[in-house]
Amino acid sequence: MRTQRIGKSRLVSTRLAYGCMRVAGTWEPKEVTPEKIAAGKKAIVAAYEAGYTLFDHADIYGRGECEAIHGLALKDVRGMKERIVIATKCGIRFARDPKPTSPHRYDFSAEHILRSCEGSLKRLGVERIDIYLLHRPDVLMNPEEVGAVFEKLKKQGKVREFGVSNFLPSQLTALQSVCSSPLIVNQVEIHLGRLNCFSDGTLDQCLTEKITPLSWSPLGGGFLGTGGVVKEDHPRRKVMLGVQKLLDELAKAYGVSRTVMALAWLLKHPSGIIPIVGSTKPEHIKDATKADEVDIDREDWYRLLEAARGEPLP
Repeated sequence: MRTQRIGKSRLVSTRLAYGCMRVAGTWEPKEVTPEKIAAGKKAIVAAYEAGYTLFDHADIYGRGECEAIHGLALKDVRGMKERIVIATKCGIRFARDPKPTSPHRYDFSAEHILRSCEGSLKRLGVERIDIYLLHRPDVLMNPEEVGAVFEKLKKQGKVREFGVSNFLPSQLTALQSVCSSPLIVNQVEIHLGRLNCFSDGTLDQCLTEKITPLSWSPLGGGFLGTGGVVKEDHPRRKVMLGVQKLLDELAKAYGVSRTVMALAWLLKHPSGIIPIVGSTKPEHIKDATKADEVDIDREDWYRLLEAARGEPLP
């Protein structure tokens, strides 16, 4: 796969990332069996061998088990640690943590960020995280407090670069105003079923400030991928069925799968969107890399946009 620079940093990665949210096969640590660990390692190694160099994690994925499985893979595969870029996230706290009455919430306190970072480093078995992201906006975020803890982690050599996830442009600007280093990524939901980022200023900000957008769920949770089904209760089912039909038509014309077509649509955007592929099936992980070879015609790109809007452009 071709590579691109990530934000204003010196980090370089492939144009597709591998998302590790599913590699534990469960969200319950007590359900992680040796078989699930082996399958998770197999998926990570398959992505590495297919050429992916950016791997996306979060401390909550599998409640830490996904990071731990990747740590085992890094021990097994010689040279892998030095050749990949690892991103992970913090800030989401589950209900009943730490007390039975504690609600599900977001926490950008310095104490929580530092504790979460130490946990991720230990589970991954690395000395430094390449990109550390805040997972979802904390309404109680104190930008100065976050900026100070970012600076501390960087000086300690525990984090190379920082970013955010699911932030609106105004929220990113507020945090950037107190950070000595540039925030290099904003991980947001972008796909043919979720077009908000094209109109809410997110991608405009990424273009202007050279922030790399990472697309989570680039296949809309699967229904935009090969064989994906639009659920009966989907609020825009008729529109999405039309998108699927057009994706299949264009995929046939370009000689690729529907999955590849949907990913290539994102890669066309000049902001340098990096889709995060989340399948755990080696054959699907490898097939997705073909998106890097597809240059969708401008007219076909707009045909898909119009279909996804469900109405003509004004």
